Formats: sequence, C-alpha cells, structure tokens
Amino acid sequence: MHAHKVAPGVHVRLRDIAPDANGGLTKEAGRARFAELNAELDVMQEELYAAGTHALLLILQGMDTAGKDGAIRNVMLNLNPQGCRVESFKVPTEEELAHDFLWRVHKVVPRRGMVGVFNRSHYEDVLVVRVHALVPEPVWRARYEQINAFERLLAETGTIIVKCFLHISKEEQEQRLLAREQDVTKAWKLSAGDWRERERWSDYMAAYEEALTRCSTDHAPWYIIPANRKWYRDLAISEALVETLRPYRDDWRRALDAMSRARRAELEAFRAEQRRVQ
Repeated sequence: MHAHKVAPGVHVRLRDIAPDANGGLTKEAGRARFAELNAELDVMQEELYAAGTHALLLILQGMDTAGKDGAIRNVMLNLNPQGCRVESFKVPTEEELAHDFLWRVHKVVPRRGMVGVFNRSHYEDVLVVRVHALVPEPVWRARYEQINAFERLLAETGTIIVKCFLHISKEEQEQRLLAREQDVTKAWKLSAGDWRERERWSDYMAAYEEALTRCSTDHAPWYIIPANRKWYRDLAISEALVETLRPYRDDWRRALDAMSRARRAELEAFRAEQRRVQ
C-alpha cells in the first residue's frame, strides 16, 4: 500500500516517513493506477448507497496547503454527488463552544448509505487547541480517549472510518504558499495566519505524532499520506479507501441480490394481477 497505515500502539515519528515518496512509480503510472482505483470506488459507492447498511467517513487532516481541498476534488471526482457530503470545520461558533467538542462533529456524521468527508475534524481539538493552549492540558489530553470512544461508537453502528494525514514537508509548504501569492485564481486563499502557523511547525508535528499514535485503532486507523506529490497523494488516499471497502462488498451484493429478488417478485405479482383484471 502506498499510504503508511499506523498500527495500533506504534509510536509515530513523522521524520521517518518521506513526504516526497513516489512508491517507485512514474507520474504517468501513478495516474493510471489512480484511474483504475477511482473507477472501482465509483462502483463501491453505488453498492454502499443501495445496500444502506453502512456509511463511509473519510477524515482529512494536514497542515495548511497539504492538499485537503485538492484531494476531495480528485478522489471524489467520479462519485455521485447525491451520495456524498463534505463538511469543513472552522473556528468553533459560540453555539458550538457551548457544547462538548464532539457535538458539532457528531451531528454531521454521514447516515447509512452516504459518503461523508471531513475537511479537518474533531482532531483540531487535540491539534490547534493544544498548540495554542486554548484549553488546559488535562482537558485536551483527556480527548484522545474520548475520540477513540466516539469513533468506536460510530464503527460499531455501521460507519466505516478512514483517516488520512496529508504529510508534506515544511519546504514544500513554503513553495506552495509562495506560489499561492503569485496565482491570482488562488489569491482568496492568502492568509498571514498561514505564515504565522509555520512558526509553530515543530509544535504541530509533535501534536500530530501524538494524535496519530494514540488514536489509530483497528476500527478507525490512521493513514499517513506522503503528499508532496499531488498525484501520489490522490493515489494513496484512493487505495486506502478501496482496500478498506473491498471486504464489505460481498455483504452489500448479497443485500442487493435479495432486494432485486424481492422487487422482481413484486413486479411479477403486479403483472399477474393486471392479467386477471383484463
């Protein structure tokens, strides 16, 4: 697999994982493989939607410019938009701050049959909250287990969870920020805050490493996605999704076959009744 799946209990050291990895592939070969996976993901979404027994939740985290928006556009390119919903999590509102930190997240978890994508997520409450000391340390430290319990609840009630950390280098981020300044079509994304946050890079890496270490579980694993190369990022995310969903397909197909038989029987009964009336 081109993504690095974090095994439960294994301590993550991001400096040991190359953000510019290419998996030994050329860009052309990677894009061809991505197209194959994307086509398979398209079929899987239809089966997921029709069976209605599970939901898929894709969580994307990463530093500014890591490519969360681009990954959503590309990986979800061929999916039916009627079966997808993207949620972005910004600075909490006054209403959200008046509730527990998971309240705003839980209410937008995808229903069965749907694909949900979180652009940032509840992990902000052990990342930016930690780095900027927005709450006392005992508060954010308790959240690791609270997150694990929350995700276990989702998994045990039919939500398939795939969590991807888009891993870029500090040097690559600088290049992307500078390029953004030169691209008039992306000027709306410019923010002095992005440069300020770079000054806390090491603090963020420490926060990510602990979150990835403590919150990668069998039911909700973390995948570290080398993201300096955008084509490789998209390939690795698509592969993680397809590999996760494949084991469910036999059950979905059995459910669809049963539904098809029931519909055919209903149609035959209707036609028989019509013939009697005539």
